[in-house]
Amino acid sequence: MSPARRAAQAVDALRHGWAIALDGGPVLLPAETAYAAVATSERMLIGAARAETLRLANQREAAVPHAPVLLRGAEAFDLAAARAVADPALDLANPMKGPFRAEPLDWTEGATAALELARIAGILPAFLVDPANAGEAQRFGPTDLAAFVDPSRLVIAARAHLPVAAGEECEIFAFRAPDDLREHVALMFGDPNGDRPPLVRLHSECLTGDVLGSLKCDCGPQLDAALHAAAREARHGGWGVVLYLRQEGRGIGLVNKLRAYRLQDEGFDTIDANRRLGLPDEARDFPVAARMLGLIGARQVRLMTNNPEKVAALEAAGVQVTERVPHRLPDNPHNARYLATKRDRAGHLLP
Repeated sequence: MSPARRAAQAVDALRHGWAIALDGGPVLLPAETAYAAVATSERMLIGAARAETLRLANQREAAVPHAPVLLRGAEAFDLAAARAVADPALDLANPMKGPFRAEPLDWTEGATAALELARIAGILPAFLVDPANAGEAQRFGPTDLAAFVDPSRLVIAARAHLPVAAGEECEIFAFRAPDDLREHVALMFGDPNGDRPPLVRLHSECLTGDVLGSLKCDCGPQLDAALHAAAREARHGGWGVVLYLRQEGRGIGLVNKLRAYRLQDEGFDTIDANRRLGLPDEARDFPVAARMLGLIGARQVRLMTNNPEKVAALEAAGVQVTERVPHRLPDNPHNARYLATKRDRAGHLLP
């Protein structure tokens, strides 16, 4: 079986609540989705950001943000106790039975890959380690992950004319990679030409903002404004592209994004909410965006963004950014703090 297929099957196993078995390492049972009610273990694997909530940040093994942490409790973890450790929404309702201790971890590469697999699966990054009664496990190796996320596997699966409100002369491209259920999309206005690099916007999927009109973020208005800007570029003789990347919640998935929203309601900003969940502040896959642009012939771009990291990420992936075009819309009472956090903590350049 190919490495990419093994990784895909491991992601599927985690979504279904089945165990994975690391090559040369332990069996890991996902704390959130596992259905093996009798599974128990003396140890858990979590991320360092979540370990900080358990007062382990002063221990060497738990001091690096987002590093894997091997956790031992005073009592064995059953699934209920493991879920209380994994989910900060349960912190007040289910006081955790400590004390907890971070133990030395000699399979760091595999542990890091497992936490990343959990993020891709959209579940909380927490596992029972070598639990009793875990059931059959799906084999997985740390190097399988690199094959699974390799952007070179992405291809154009379909394309068609798609008149949209922003401009009737629009072409839509759908991109797909083997074994990956996410299907990314590009909307192109105008024809590629060598006179001027296209105006490009990278937009990550946001169901709540793009579809439901959420006021907690600025995603919906940003998408609408980007489509109109790309169409306007085409009307003036250039071309514009909007990439719609299936990376909900900056890559942490819809369910985890809603968990972060709940923590924001308790007073945490968007970055601290992600960290309390044990998830990265930024987990989007920008090399995939670079591959999409290459497939439609855009190797130089004028990037519509306020985020310098997007510029750096595209250039690192081989796309030349000839200009950063600011993209700012008015805030509202519900997203003002969110936008301030992006400016003050994530380095966004808001004009």
